[in-house]
Amino acid sequence: MTDYFTLYHLPVSFQPDQAAVKSAFYELSRQYHPDRFAQAGGSELAEALRMAALNNEAYKTLKNSDATMAYILKQNHLLEDEEKYALPPSFLMEMMDLNEAISDYETNHDKNDPNDDDAMMGATDMLNEQMELWEDATKVLVQRFEHGDKSKELLQQVKDQYFRKKYLLRIKERIDRFAAR
Repeated sequence: MTDYFTLYHLPVSFQPDQAAVKSAFYELSRQYHPDRFAQAGGSELAEALRMAALNNEAYKTLKNSDATMAYILKQNHLLEDEEKYALPPSFLMEMMDLNEAISDYETNHDKNDPNDDDAMMGATDMLNEQMELWEDATKVLVQRFEHGDKSKELLQQVKDQYFRKKYLLRIKERIDRFAAR
């Protein structure tokens, strides 16, 4: 498996320089554009197509912070596709109130009752607060990584944060789905 950071000549980082990512993407896009290899055919064309696809995947990954986080965790053998991760019970207990507020709103929603809107606003506020807490905790871990701490212990903490965010985003999707009705 080709390392995207090596491909783009960048240091491994949860926050790669986006200008450098874009520049490397365009450089490799020009270098391996299939039209440049149309006359070559055979193995040269196949290699150009492979490199173009790899370049596209690297760009898609490194321009998205969540995808970059998952990629680094996978590169360190700490994340598997479709992994079922057990979040800490303390986090799940914190989420119980939020999930209950959303469930109550979904069950008892009355478009003519302004208190219902207040209940959903409260759930949204709770979610936003949790997202801010996630952001603060993750920022500290990322800074440690960027300053040289590449330990498995730190990456395990990043993995926990990765799954916490996935959980919070599912709650956000639930709120957004109901709000769109």
